[in-house]
Amino acid sequence: MTLNRLSSLLQGAWLHTCTLPIALALGGCAAISPQGGSSGVYPPRSTEAPSPPSAREMKAATSSKTPAVPVPEKPAVAQAPAPTPVPIDPLQPERKVDLDDRSARVDLWARVRRGFAIPDLETELVRDREQWYASRPDYVQRMTERGSRYLFHILEEVEKRGMPTELALLPFIESAFNPQAMSSAHASGMWQFIPSTGKHFDLTQNIFRDDRRDVLASTRAALDYLQKLHAMFGDWRLALAAYNWGEGSVQRAMARNERDGLPTDYLSLRMPQETQYYVPKLQAVKNIIARPQQYGLALPPLENHPYFLSIPIERDIDVDLAAKLSGMSLADFKTLNPQMNKPVILAAGTQQILLPYDNANEFVRRHSKHTGPLATWTAWVAPKTMRPGDAAQQHGMNETALRELNRIPPRMLIKAGSTLLVPRTAQRSADVSEHLAENAMMSLSPDLPPMRRLALRAGRRDTVLTIAHRYRVGESQVAQWNKTSTRATFARGQTIIVFVPRQSGARVAAGNRSKTSNVAVSGPPRSGKASPRASSHVASKRKPATSRTASHPNKGSSIAQSSKSPISQIKY
Repeated sequence: MTLNRLSSLLQGAWLHTCTLPIALALGGCAAISPQGGSSGVYPPRSTEAPSPPSAREMKAATSSKTPAVPVPEKPAVAQAPAPTPVPIDPLQPERKVDLDDRSARVDLWARVRRGFAIPDLETELVRDREQWYASRPDYVQRMTERGSRYLFHILEEVEKRGMPTELALLPFIESAFNPQAMSSAHASGMWQFIPSTGKHFDLTQNIFRDDRRDVLASTRAALDYLQKLHAMFGDWRLALAAYNWGEGSVQRAMARNERDGLPTDYLSLRMPQETQYYVPKLQAVKNIIARPQQYGLALPPLENHPYFLSIPIERDIDVDLAAKLSGMSLADFKTLNPQMNKPVILAAGTQQILLPYDNANEFVRRHSKHTGPLATWTAWVAPKTMRPGDAAQQHGMNETALRELNRIPPRMLIKAGSTLLVPRTAQRSADVSEHLAENAMMSLSPDLPPMRRLALRAGRRDTVLTIAHRYRVGESQVAQWNKTSTRATFARGQTIIVFVPRQSGARVAAGNRSKTSNVAVSGPPRSGKASPRASSHVASKRKPATSRTASHPNKGSSIAQSSKSPISQIKY
C-alpha cells in the first residue's frame, strides 16, 4: 500500500475503541534483582503473530554503547522536511494497518479467562484481598480506565509466549496500571523495575528517557524476567514471589527450609508481609474477573482489538507539539508515552510514539501540513567544568530556567562532558546524534572555594571527634583524611590532616596553635575533603559541628554532604 493510499485510508476511516475494561487494584511494588535463566513452559498459540524485534536486537543493529565524550558542534546543515509518518501495529509491524477491519468484537475478558493456567490459591489472605477490592468499586473503576489502554497489548505478548494470562493482570498489583508510578525503592513504571534490573533487561535510563516507563519496552522486559524466574523455580507462585521479593531471597528461604527438613513449596516459605500478600492479591483479581457478579462488580465489555498504534519518529520533535498534532492533551499523550524525561523526543533514541487509532489518523493528517520547526530544544555537551549561570548566558537562557530544565540543584558545577538541554538555534539545528541520545550523562560537583591542606600535631586528648568539632567538619571526613576510624584517638604529636578553605587557612592555623603543637600549611590536597563552612573564626570556639560533612573538589571525587547541602555527584 502506498503512503498516499494509506494516508487517505486513515483520513476516511474510523474505529470505535473501548476505554473501559475492569480494573483491579494496587498492590506492592517489586524490588527486582537479576540472575540467570529463560523460557516458559506453556505451548504457544498455533496462530501467533511474529514478535517485533526486542530492544536489545534493535540497539545491536544500529549502535554500540561507548562512554559519552564531548561532541564538537558542526555547522548547521539544511535538512529535508520530515516524511509523513505511517502508523504501525507494534504487535504485527510487518502487516498493513486497515482501520476498516471491524471484525474483532470478542470480549477481551473472555480471552483472559480462557488462558488462566496457574493453580488456584485458596487461603485467608485471598479472601481478605477479595473483600478489599469488592468494597472499593470507585477505586476499581479508576484502575479500569487506566488498564484499558494497555491490556490488549500485554495479553497478546503473554499469549505469544505461551504464558498464563494471569500474568497480564500483574500491573494491576504492581502499579494499578500507572506507567509513571515510582516507589520508595525507586522502582518505576507499570511493571516496577528498579534501576539495576532495568539495565539488566536493556531498559535505557538516561537524561532523555527512562524505558522502565515505556509501555512496549517494559512489558517485553517484565515478561522476559518472569519467564526467567519460572525457568529457575519451575513454579509460577515461586516465580511471582521472586518478582516481588527477589530471586536470591526466595532461594535463601528455600535453602533454609531444606536445612530444617521442611517443604520448599510457596505456602511453606517464610516471607515478608508484602510478599505474603503479593500472590493472594493476584489470585483475588483473577477470581473477580472470573466471577464478577459474585463480588457485586460488573465488567464492561472490552473489545478485542489494539487500543493504540505506533508512529515512527523520523525527526526530533517537542513533546507538546507531538501531543498537539495528535489532537490529545499533554496528560493523555503521556499516558501512552510516559518514558520521556525531557520536553523533546529524540528520533535517534525513541523509534516510535504510541497513539490511539483515531489520534494516529489525526497525527498523520496534521503532520503532513505542519510547516514550522518540529523541535525547539537540542542537546549540548559542556566542553569544560562550568557554572550553570555561565552555561545559561552562553545559550541566551535564564539561569533558573536552565537549572529547572536540566535538574541542576543550587551551588553545583556542571562537569565537563555533561549533556544539557538547550534551545535550538540556526547554528545548532541538526537533530541529536544517536551516540548522544543513547549515552548522554549529567555529572555535577559542588561549587566550593579552593581548599588548603593543614598538617597538625595532635595534642594530649585529640580524637577524630574533637578535631571534627574544632574545624566544623564531619567525623567521617577527618577519619577518611587520616585513614582511621571515626572513634579513633590520636597519639600526642601525631600528624593530623585537615582541609580548610584556602583564603582562611593561615588564620585558622594560627588560631589553633594553642590547641596543637605545630601546624604546617601546604598547597592543594592530593585527596580528601574539607568543609565549605569552615572559616577563620571557628578555631577559637569549640562548638559542636553544624555540618557533618565536608569536601574537596579534587578530580571529581565523591563527597558526602549534609542534609541541607546539594548532592555532590548526580548522574541521571
